[in-house]
Amino acid sequence: MNELAADRIPVAVSLRVLKLSRQPYYRWRKQQVTESELVEAYRANALFDAHRDDPEFGYRFLAGEAEAAGQRMCERTAWRICRDNQWWSVFGKKRGKNGKRPGPPVHDDLVQRDFSADDLNELWLTDITEHWTDEGKLYLCAIKDVFSGRIVGDSISDRMKARLAVNALDNAVSRRRDAGGCIVHSDRGSQGGFNWSSQHLDFGGVFEHGHGRLEQEDERRAGGASSSVAC
Repeated sequence: MNELAADRIPVAVSLRVLKLSRQPYYRWRKQQVTESELVEAYRANALFDAHRDDPEFGYRFLAGEAEAAGQRMCERTAWRICRDNQWWSVFGKKRGKNGKRPGPPVHDDLVQRDFSADDLNELWLTDITEHWTDEGKLYLCAIKDVFSGRIVGDSISDRMKARLAVNALDNAVSRRRDAGGCIVHSDRGSQGGFNWSSQHLDFGGVFEHGHGRLEQEDERRAGGASSSVAC
């Protein structure tokens, strides 16, 4: 439009030929980015930052992270923005193509749904639960010894991050010193500390710098998850 005006073609003529109204055109010229578009951009930036930091999170958790960053929105809005930008969780279920079935599991499940043990520190089960409080959500990660039936480690936080699972494991190891070779089994969660089915605790250099660096013994079963275990 500016180029046409520079060629001495009246704006009214150009708008009439393009079948545009004058009032919306001048309103757009005055404010080319609307307030709603600006709000949408800020929300998208907050969701993208959360997705970049935690690619395991789905849109519901991303909405919570965005709210903590000062961009509050409903879950439906977060879902729409994530859908439009294709920000999906790395653990999201993918639809099959051309009727093909998913391939075999990456590794075997060490527990094979046999939730029994003959001695202490032989098999630990872990899970994360969500609890509502007057001040918001709290997440509890607990580790249970199958033989004794006791909770040997736990961790509580208002953010469901990998650190929540790692802290619970650190807590269990500090209480049970003789845990070498113990199998830790969990469902497929969204936390990097426990995103596989089963794993051995190997103390030959596994724990460094005061936190757990787990030697992964087993990944995920076919379909992407092992059976859910309630601690």
